[in-house]
Amino acid sequence: MASLDARDAVEPDEIMTGTLYGIGLGPGDPELMTLKAHRLIASARVIAYPAPDSGESFARSIAADVIPDGVREIPIVVPMRVDRFPAQEIYDKAAEEIAAVLANGEDVVTLCEGDPFFFGSFMYLFERLSDRFTIEIVPGVTSLTACAAQLRRPLTARNDVLTVIPGPLPDADIRRKIEEAQAVAIMKVGRHLTRLKTLLSDMGLLEKAGYVERASLPEQKVHRLIDLETDTAPYFSMILIYKGEEAWTLPPSYSS
Repeated sequence: MASLDARDAVEPDEIMTGTLYGIGLGPGDPELMTLKAHRLIASARVIAYPAPDSGESFARSIAADVIPDGVREIPIVVPMRVDRFPAQEIYDKAAEEIAAVLANGEDVVTLCEGDPFFFGSFMYLFERLSDRFTIEIVPGVTSLTACAAQLRRPLTARNDVLTVIPGPLPDADIRRKIEEAQAVAIMKVGRHLTRLKTLLSDMGLLEKAGYVERASLPEQKVHRLIDLETDTAPYFSMILIYKGEEAWTLPPSYSS
């Protein structure tokens, strides 16, 4: 009996699998997508993306004009809740659905607002799949840099320490982290806006703080925090503070 041709003998661990791409889309303006992100999305056969349980996916809306006709879509539906939602089982299920596609030899392009590894939900897929499949991360413009651009004040310089703080943290933790830094970004402002404004007022930092919501989108708003009259903010909002050695100030007013 003739032996198998070596070219026909394929070991199980040599079977070709697809590549999982984590694509950073930037903060919302489609023109802030990188050329690499645009190319990979435009040639995709399977895409995955986070989605709310009602309304459209923000990530998909950024890339909508680039997504090819006939592409297979895998929405990862995570309910939007005020309190932290136990999403482990959702990412477990999504990871296995994506794994089945990859194991079949097809690539999967996963869309992520901002950057995949800067508060990006893609990290939960990465930790579940990186030991089994090839994964490529495509960085994106972060909301942090987008907000600084719209605020028209640099983030930090020289030996200044930049600290990124989640808004839901307790006041005492936020105060301590601000005191230790020269530049501060407070993310996930949302329903914490009034509390944060009170804290920053107590620290004498309102005049040094800028506020940006929905950076780069048509409905974006940019203000000095001291001029902001509302007590509510969307999830996609940020406060930037500079208290380092540079003589940087905020513009006296903004057009938005």
